[in-house]
Amino acid sequence: MKKIHKISIALFISLLFLSFCLPVMAVSGKININTATKEELVTLKGVGDIIADRIIEYRKATPFETPEDIIKVKGVAQKIFDANKELIIVKDE
Repeated sequence: MKKIHKISIALFISLLFLSFCLPVMAVSGKININTATKEELVTLKGVGDIIADRIIEYRKATPFETPEDIIKVKGVAQKIFDANKELIIVKDE
């Protein structure tokens, strides 16, 4: 009986974990640079805390109209854009 109880608890915890993870995975891995958090921005290749902060400050003044606009942010070179162009969006899909 104790074994069934432990299995039930483990199953419940697993399902609870999946219920939080699946919505994140459903977004298809794209990052909206107009709405992304700092934590999301630093997942882009070549983007650390400083550049993530600059992206957030830039978009407050001027929202990004195209993914390529990220190059206008100080410290974001063409190389960084090229490494992430498949992931960057400016409108939610």
